[in-house]
Amino acid sequence: MRHVISVLLQNEVGALTRMTGLFSNRGYNIETLNVAPTDDPLVSRVTLVISGSDAAIAQLNTQLAKLVDVVNIHDMTLGEHFERELAILKMKLKTGGYAKVTALVKEFGADLLDDAQNSCTVQLTGRPSEIDRFVKSAAKIGELSAVARSGSVAVSKGEVTLSSYARHHRLTG
Repeated sequence: MRHVISVLLQNEVGALTRMTGLFSNRGYNIETLNVAPTDDPLVSRVTLVISGSDAAIAQLNTQLAKLVDVVNIHDMTLGEHFERELAILKMKLKTGGYAKVTALVKEFGADLLDDAQNSCTVQLTGRPSEIDRFVKSAAKIGELSAVARSGSVAVSKGEVTLSSYARHHRLTG
């Protein structure tokens, strides 16, 4: 099963390396990884996507919680959540490609950043499955010369945030 895990991590040198090392040492491939600052300069938010059985990921999260740098963990896939990704694609358009790319942009609700024939650039924010379909469709319109994807970011649905969850359920690693 695919798991989207959010981690509040102390913003210190080596913290991310220690965290990701835990996954690789146990034979898990991180499919996407996104790290960004939070409103607290001492803490970063890490969102990662990995695949594994529910039991194996629960065990992995238990081990992750023992790392001194980890402030909190939340497996977003255990509840309702919003997950999005940003993609920016650059392509060389084929003859007649401009009309097709504008139709694609309209269909997906994307943005056309540069309409040059040799470097047409579009961006889309959406669910990972939407991004996958968008990239496949764009590849039929022109030759993809660059595909940059942000990786997943996620928040739980409702009032609880990872930060408020951390205040009420602090890990004791």
